Amino acid sequence: MSSDPTLDTLTSELDRAHVFHSWSAQGSLAPLVIAGGAGTRVWDHSGRTYLDFSSQLVNVNIGHQHPAVVAGIVAQAELLTTIAPSTANFTRGQAAERIAGLAPDGFEKVFFTNGGADANENAIRMARLVTGRDKVISRYRSYHGNTGAAIVATGDWRRIPNEFARGHVHVFGPYLYRSEFWATTPEEESARALHHLERVIQAEGPSTVAAILLESIPGTAGVMVPPPGYLAGVREICDRYDIVLILDEVMAGFGRTGRWFAFEDFDVRPDLITFAKGVNSGYVPLGGVIISDAIASQFDERVFPGGLTYSGHPLATAAAVATIDAMKAEGIVENARRIGEDSIAPRLAELAEKHAAIGEVRGTGVFWAMELVADRATREPLPAATMGAIKKELLARGLLPFVQDNRIHVVPPCIVTDDEVAEAFAAYDEVLTLVS
Repeated sequence: MSSDPTLDTLTSELDRAHVFHSWSAQGSLAPLVIAGGAGTRVWDHSGRTYLDFSSQLVNVNIGHQHPAVVAGIVAQAELLTTIAPSTANFTRGQAAERIAGLAPDGFEKVFFTNGGADANENAIRMARLVTGRDKVISRYRSYHGNTGAAIVATGDWRRIPNEFARGHVHVFGPYLYRSEFWATTPEEESARALHHLERVIQAEGPSTVAAILLESIPGTAGVMVPPPGYLAGVREICDRYDIVLILDEVMAGFGRTGRWFAFEDFDVRPDLITFAKGVNSGYVPLGGVIISDAIASQFDERVFPGGLTYSGHPLATAAAVATIDAMKAEGIVENARRIGEDSIAPRLAELAEKHAAIGEVRGTGVFWAMELVADRATREPLPAATMGAIKKELLARGLLPFVQDNRIHVVPPCIVTDDEVAEAFAAYDEVLTLVS
């Protein structure tokens, strides 16, 4: 790692002059400069290092610059950098085989996309085509991507200025800490959320609903692990009304929860599984839909009216093959589960006991959130200015955090060690003490 502070200045100047950033007012931006990374750490050109407890956008599951994944990309680049999706390519086939092999029995086909948003777009398209129906039900507390249907399926504020797609209906999902259903137990929350969902379907007309689209565990919305029986109950409702169940595993999949897929911890079997992010840790953009055999067979004699120039791109699929193989060989998914149980969960409990600003902690694997409040009794969220100060102080201590609304998401790479967890929590403790 070389040190050249002038490159930090030049990078910032180039960024301000020419880069238009997403989800931002451009005038006052001052993005953090990142020059390189390895494992769980990234650094700038000056040599300032940060422990990455954001996994960037919760996608660098295998860590930065994993040598096996880099080598896989290099080997594929030397052989063939790109090829049309209409061709057969060995690397693409290997990636599809490995991904389908992680899904439940009865999922043999994979449709590749460039990322999570267009994975959800195409899953919605498949559901509409096979059902002949139009409406898609999703949750208000959700994020499904920034393309036409995906952003309208999204439940947060980003949907509102982008509502150009048709046929989308939203419901409230379970979130006991801020229950919409006056529930006092996880079981009540689950039952009442399911009742609400079914009543919306009945009111909309079951014969008009093509799909229910849910994040198995909502990520950006707050890492809300579903209560007992909820996902299984959604499956029962889908079966009752012949509705396609799409589970969005874009953020929660490929080791993030200590499982290959988050839904494995719940008694549920989807019809379509969307993925991206962790499948190759974002080293080259890749997403897709894992398709149940029943739905895939609908297109044996019928044209699927969808496609992308870079579907199954060789460099991206080579990265996926290398990622999955390395995660298996190195026990990385198992590490994520153990770290969550043995290291993150107990430290979060200790922090919550110590700091009144922590209203609730929740999560699994390396997928957790601390919800911060100004008052535990009223559960009033900590103000945005205070959250900004927390982020600034964490960065000053060499920790790269994921701060969203009034929450700190604890989302390190799946390769994180106990010592690195201890290092991060020392920073959390220090900063929460400071701001309180």
